[in-house]
Amino acid sequence: MTDRLYYTDAYRSTFDATVTRSFEHEGRPAVTLDRTAFYPTSGGQPFDTGRLARRAERAEQILPTSQGLGRQPRDTEGEPLAGSVEVVETVDGSDIVHVLAAPLPAGTVVSGTIEWPRRFDHMQQHTGQHLLSAACDRLFENQTVGFHMGAEVSTIDLAREAPWRDVEHASDLANDVVWEDRSIAVRLVSPGEAAALALRKDPTREGPLRLVEIDRFDVCPCGGTHVARTGAVGVVAVLRAERLRGGTRLTFVCGGRAVRALRTYRDAVTGSVQTLSVLPAELPAAVERLQAEARDLQKRVRELKTRLAGYDGIRLFSEAPEFNGLRVVVRVVPDADGGDLKALALGVIAAGRAAVVLLSSTPPLSAVVARSDGVALDAQGLLRQLLDRFGGRGGGTADLAQGGGLNASPLEVVSTARELITPAIG
Repeated sequence: MTDRLYYTDAYRSTFDATVTRSFEHEGRPAVTLDRTAFYPTSGGQPFDTGRLARRAERAEQILPTSQGLGRQPRDTEGEPLAGSVEVVETVDGSDIVHVLAAPLPAGTVVSGTIEWPRRFDHMQQHTGQHLLSAACDRLFENQTVGFHMGAEVSTIDLAREAPWRDVEHASDLANDVVWEDRSIAVRLVSPGEAAALALRKDPTREGPLRLVEIDRFDVCPCGGTHVARTGAVGVVAVLRAERLRGGTRLTFVCGGRAVRALRTYRDAVTGSVQTLSVLPAELPAAVERLQAEARDLQKRVRELKTRLAGYDGIRLFSEAPEFNGLRVVVRVVPDADGGDLKALALGVIAAGRAAVVLLSSTPPLSAVVARSDGVALDAQGLLRQLLDRFGGRGGGTADLAQGGGLNASPLEVVSTARELITPAIG
């Protein structure tokens, strides 16, 4: 069983250990150690990254920077040493598997180095989650039923819907506790001792429990890494609240992530207010006004395109050859989509008795087949023949049918349509 050093000291970034087993995990080299400071993916928190090196090469180890840079240690033969790529728990939770870039034999004494910026970021986010979850529970008895820490933001899933005013009150309380810089203690207790405590959530594991206790605010079973005092969280910033399966999902950031989020919003707001020549507080109304104007313009464009299609339909009708007392229009329409083809086809049949097949100009092609009243053409049947031959999907009625996804050249489809339409209207 692996001794988990992060349980008692989350600030520990280096350690020595012995490889207890060397094997392959999902086709990649992996080891277990007698002790480790690497946190595995668990409880919504991602795994730590870092390096494992033979202890003799310890002096060559360079701590990664926040960008993950640094000189790579090499062994006596000049080859890269095994780097820790992924850290996972075994199925029974007894051991921690370190997936490596290169194998290390059992019995090897190694030195491990945690990528500290990543670890500390996770400590800030996880502690912030405890604070925000405890605040929602204390103020509104809205319990947390899910937690996920992503690369940029984290989320909390609450059991019930939470209006924004409740979210703001919970955020305010969480930040009050942050700025009071309260102590955070970690301790192991027996199930009997845990039963006598007012835990925020029930434990999901049997046996001794690891509790994370925020002074005079929260006691919760948790196996993750946390800061030693709430002040190190910096700030808890809720970015979004949305309904989800009868509850509410809160998206939040803490510490360094909150600073990065503020910079992103600052740049976006500054650029937008300069472009629109409004004050920051006026930005939502300005965007809403632009959206309304865009909808009006789109409506006007559709109306004008419909009118233009009517004129173009009359032109196509007049230019088309006559066959058995009706006009047959089989054409490729450049730069047209399905909506344009439909409007144009309706314009043609409105001009007089006609049978129409219109195609777009760029594969995969769109197609529209239409007929005037009293014309002996099954538009849906003709379209089905084209789709059977050239692929694609579509449907409609005997009067009007349209489809898309025809995989052929426009000239080939036009030629086939002309062959099919003549007997269809005969």
